[in-house]
Amino acid sequence: MPTTTKTIKPGTRVERGLTFERAQVDVAARTVELAFSSETPYERWWGIEVLDNTAPAVRLGRLTSGGPLLMDHDTRDQVGVIESVRIDADRVGRAVVRFGKSARAEEVWQDVQDGIRRNVSVGYAIHKATLVETSDTGADTYRITDWEPLEISLVSVPADASVGIGRSAADGGDNPIQILKEQRMSEATQTSAPAAPVDHSAIERAAIERAHQDATKRAADIIAIGEMFAKQGGERKASEALRAGKSVEQFRADMLQHMATQPIPTADIGMTDKEARSYSFLRALNAMANPGDRKAQELAAFEREASEAVAAKQGRAARGFYVPTEVQRRDLNAGAGAAGGNTVATNLLAASFIELLRNKMAVTGLGAQFLSGLQGNIAIPRQTGGATAYWVAESAAPTESQAAFDQVTMSPKTVGAYSDISRKLLLQSSLDVEGFVRNDLATVLALAIDQAAISGTAANDQPRGILSTSGIGDVAGGANGLAPTWAHMVELESDVAIANADVGSMGYLTNAKVRGKLKTTSKVSGQNGFIWEDGMVNGYNAAVSNQVPSNLTKGTSSGVASAIIFGNWSDLIIGQWGTLDLMVDPYSGSTSGTVRVVALQDVDIAVRHAVSFSAMLDALTV
Repeated sequence: MPTTTKTIKPGTRVERGLTFERAQVDVAARTVELAFSSETPYERWWGIEVLDNTAPAVRLGRLTSGGPLLMDHDTRDQVGVIESVRIDADRVGRAVVRFGKSARAEEVWQDVQDGIRRNVSVGYAIHKATLVETSDTGADTYRITDWEPLEISLVSVPADASVGIGRSAADGGDNPIQILKEQRMSEATQTSAPAAPVDHSAIERAAIERAHQDATKRAADIIAIGEMFAKQGGERKASEALRAGKSVEQFRADMLQHMATQPIPTADIGMTDKEARSYSFLRALNAMANPGDRKAQELAAFEREASEAVAAKQGRAARGFYVPTEVQRRDLNAGAGAAGGNTVATNLLAASFIELLRNKMAVTGLGAQFLSGLQGNIAIPRQTGGATAYWVAESAAPTESQAAFDQVTMSPKTVGAYSDISRKLLLQSSLDVEGFVRNDLATVLALAIDQAAISGTAANDQPRGILSTSGIGDVAGGANGLAPTWAHMVELESDVAIANADVGSMGYLTNAKVRGKLKTTSKVSGQNGFIWEDGMVNGYNAAVSNQVPSNLTKGTSSGVASAIIFGNWSDLIIGQWGTLDLMVDPYSGSTSGTVRVVALQDVDIAVRHAVSFSAMLDALTV
């Protein structure tokens, strides 16, 4: 007979499922590949349902954008996330799910590994069905030609275990199939009284009500996310997402990409170039060192006003004096009279404080990215997976795939460094002295940040440096360490290249001991040509910092091994919050007539991709 089309109420939500095998569990990755749908017929109250498991019939948008892995279809009991989903040629829907690390997720994950939880159910919405066969019994067969999986759940008891199908009750309400079974049993055992008819309309109303609740929650979640990013246009983006019918997961991904394009806020206070040039570190420090000196306070009135303006913008008081970012970026060229050269006795380049700080950091010289003027915790979008290409037969559709994203988060951590300056030096007004003081402060601060970028432990309020980042490449010399060789250098480079990370600012970083060793080590034994020549190793820039550890231990080589780092340094990010905060301690050096100046700065360090770096941690130089 010719087929006819029947439209089922849009949003009607039902559930069905399958089982998965323990062999499909990847313990290391915390993932499971499972089947969640097939074309096995299933009896509904309105007939026999056959899900069309071809790509055009299945709306995979919600699942591919990070759909949830739930327990028993409970939206408040999420234990994981859907990593990928596809409809295979055998007309079975399959997905790879990854379990979280919460206490609840760990509990379920252990049961999955032990083979205790194996039943899977998918919750989905039916959008369109086609009548393909009629029956005298009334059990007509419909092919669901347009349906949308909403979530995948682990369930305790499947309704139809004979074919590996796990189907749970629809949305926590009465199961239509169970109602039919109870009705038939009642008709067979209670012949004296007719059975009450099944109220199909009540079942439909319950399904519609649940769909309405889901839609309301979706709208509320999207609006809440939009309000969080109101200043970046989040509310407008939320309205667009609601009109487009996007899921919460799709909107999160959209906002992540949108935030990546937004300008980073700064802590500038609107100083003119002239005001920035007139700012004096010396006057600010002298005022802090001599709080009872009226003249010192009057001379530093401008610096104090600038500090208070920065404090008002950042919403917190300075521990000493805030230095505006405009001052840290100023470029006073002593060679130009209008820029201050007429007041300087010697030819001094009093360059910007931030540039001085960067120049003294080995990692920024290699290409590390410096983000200044940050406010609040930040999250930098990072793509963790890409779309997949498939070969398909004629007239067939490729499997849907999608890029995956996560975030690199950064939050401010305070670094402090100090320098001792004589009291008489603070009384000077020469730009020579001004430049000397700023240079000294920049040096001690840069050294602290540089060391954290290289080997920060992420403990005791430190940022996490490259050598403490999980997942970087590892080149081992030997059980007890080994002198670095040409082969080790090639292996370091290969680690990064194999991970497709050999792009951007590639280079080496090590300490002076290793540099000396590499300068006297031939590439090939008995032949000319040393590993380190003219500041290069195998054509890559090579930098030296004695903050690269030289006291590492490997086997019997205790405290004498060094580190060698190779990588794409543009994937190292140094974030700077707010502005420089200066404090003075006039007491520690009072007997010697010096003032201790403490520079405080909020910073954090992050590696965009761990595979962008590889390290040898057992290089011996003796």
